[in-house]
Amino acid sequence: MQLDKIWDQYRDALRGFLRKRVDDEDDVEDLLQEVLIKTHANIAGLRDAGALRGWLFQVARNAVMDFYRRKGRAQDVAVEDPWYGDGPDESVHRDLEGCVQPFLNALPAADADLLRAVDLGGQSQKSYAAEHDLSYSTLKSRVQAARAKLAAQYQSCCRFELNARGELVQFQRRDGPCDGC
Repeated sequence: MQLDKIWDQYRDALRGFLRKRVDDEDDVEDLLQEVLIKTHANIAGLRDAGALRGWLFQVARNAVMDFYRRKGRAQDVAVEDPWYGDGPDESVHRDLEGCVQPFLNALPAADADLLRAVDLGGQSQKSYAAEHDLSYSTLKSRVQAARAKLAAQYQSCCRFELNARGELVQFQRRDGPCDGC
């Protein structure tokens, strides 16, 4: 695999991926450079050329996580902290963040603990799987299922309006069992 051809093919997609996660354009370019360096250093270890795209985006995801760790944004995450990224209207998110704890409490304990550790606590899925003697693929399935249950909790209480990028722009509370938030 030739790095220059790979980079020509995936650079713009990786840049777009990074822009969705990092606001500052200079930081995006720095992270893109970091992804290139890590790709160059580790591409020889990639055994399956068919997994190249996923591998590149995992390198980019890890670079973003490292970036925020360096900035200190991933430290001391508490259940009360917002669970969302910056969106078009943060007041909409602020109105919903009070529902996180009651909805987590309504989930089965194993699902709630999993989401608290992985989504709110910032623990990697791989380390959580190892800590709880689970296979990584099993854990990924459990995380997806727990997130779906949490989303169902929200959707039972509210109707959501999303923009074209899938970002929450507005919500309306439903009549009924939404006492907790």
